[in-house]
Amino acid sequence: MPVGADMELTDALDYIRPKRNGVVVTLKRDGRPQLSNISFALGDDDVIRVSITEGRAKYANARRDPRVSLYVTAEDFWSYVVVEADAEVAPVAAAPDDATVEELMRLYREVQGEHDDWDDYRQAMVDDGRTVLRLHPVRAYGMA
Repeated sequence: MPVGADMELTDALDYIRPKRNGVVVTLKRDGRPQLSNISFALGDDDVIRVSITEGRAKYANARRDPRVSLYVTAEDFWSYVVVEADAEVAPVAAAPDDATVEELMRLYREVQGEHDDWDDYRQAMVDDGRTVLRLHPVRAYGMA
């Protein structure tokens, strides 16, 4: 497959499924890309989830323009996949027992395993203004 060639979405998702780190790309108001190193999880529903904070650029950018990409590379840096997606931003965590905090807990478990103190984690998600960036893949390219 030529470098940067379009690829089947299922192949791209298979490539990124076992991985946890990547670079999410949102678009600034002036159209330039804004890149952020992130950890992610790809669910069985083929939605890519990222924990983000309300006050950050990627939050504002994704809410304004839902065209978001995720770049994931191999450890050796010689293969990669870019997944283009339509973004959806969950409501910001408002209470330790709300649906966003529950989703953040599932995401944490997928990325890092169990937490030492889930009650503390729940409150921290509210205090930090955390939410979930959901990426719904629509196209992919790369060299996997």
